[in-house]
Amino acid sequence: MHLAQLLASAMRRRHLSVEALALTTGIRTPRIKAFLEDGTDGPVHPTAQELKELADTLALPAESVTQDAQRVVATT
Repeated sequence: MHLAQLLASAMRRRHLSVEALALTTGIRTPRIKAFLEDGTDGPVHPTAQELKELADTLALPAESVTQDAQRVVATT
């Protein structure tokens, strides 16, 4: 599953807005919005620490969050 879809689905399940997720994780709101719009395909790429924070906060398995990011790193 694409990172953007994974995040959007998890946020819906937990009833979290972008702003609430930003406040909880410490990741800036514009970065989270970029991840939701483009996943790892856009100009803003999530760091390993950001992916860990998102996975922890949204109760997602870390490997499911990092799979898409690793695919992009491998192709660049």
